[in-house]
Amino acid sequence: MSSNSSDSETANTSTHWSTVSKHVVNSYLEANNAVLAAMGFDLADEPDGDSSTADDPSVAELSVGDEDWQMQRSTDVYDDLGVGDYVRFTKSIDQSDVSAFATATGDTNRLHLDEEFAADTRFGGRIAHGTLVAGTISAALARFPGLTIYLSQDLEFHAPVEIGDTVTADCRIVEQVGEDRYRLETTVYADHDEDRKLIDGEAVVIIEELEE
Repeated sequence: MSSNSSDSETANTSTHWSTVSKHVVNSYLEANNAVLAAMGFDLADEPDGDSSTADDPSVAELSVGDEDWQMQRSTDVYDDLGVGDYVRFTKSIDQSDVSAFATATGDTNRLHLDEEFAADTRFGGRIAHGTLVAGTISAALARFPGLTIYLSQDLEFHAPVEIGDTVTADCRIVEQVGEDRYRLETTVYADHDEDRKLIDGEAVVIIEELEE
């Protein structure tokens, strides 16, 4: 591939990505269950201003934790949930995640698995599955106090994620639409940089109180 051709394809990637990648996802829970099962989603705490943090043993919503993951949430108390509350979840998307996701879902697109093939595409190398990256939204939602159940999710993909990149999912309640139903803004951005938006959209979820 010539340098000029590579530069041209790179320049067109962002526009192409935004134009063609609008997805409305129904029954999104099944896809995210595959993501979570494949990746072994985990938790670590990172203090941040007024946000609340919690270790794994105190987060009843979770069964697995990992010290390499980071989580921030605005409240640990279910009864305090309301508009403005949020969870942020951060992890690196590494080769083991990509391989496990391909096996769990059957998505063996060569763009994600074959370096030689991917080098000749508009991306110039392998990228992570879009739904794999979007699965970090599910991981963040699972960390709200209570039991989170997906009702709907829409997504727009703005940029690809390379293998080894670190991403942060930010899920923020913008409206309460029922006794235990919420509409949230859902965003994935790159490496703690909110100016590098990778995915955004909206989710509607039920968040139920867990029995003691």
